[in-house]
Amino acid sequence: MPVSHDLCQDLNYTKDHIQKKRSEDPRLNSLLQKYSELDAEVVEAEKPTSAGLSGVALEALKKKRLLIKDEIAQRLQ
Repeated sequence: MPVSHDLCQDLNYTKDHIQKKRSEDPRLNSLLQKYSELDAEVVEAEKPTSAGLSGVALEALKKKRLLIKDEIAQRLQ
């Protein structure tokens, strides 16, 4: 069963830290929203009952999510 990624755990930051930075940085806020949307798309596409995406399309979506995650990590430092 596919599960959503927990950015706090993945990036080793508290929710409070992320929320504080998010409120100070509009770009970070936008990135976090986009990451959440992409993560939900990946989770949906990975469900066994989903018509799903092709393997290539799913991998492209995961790579896009990872690039956004990397930029989020940079902005949180």
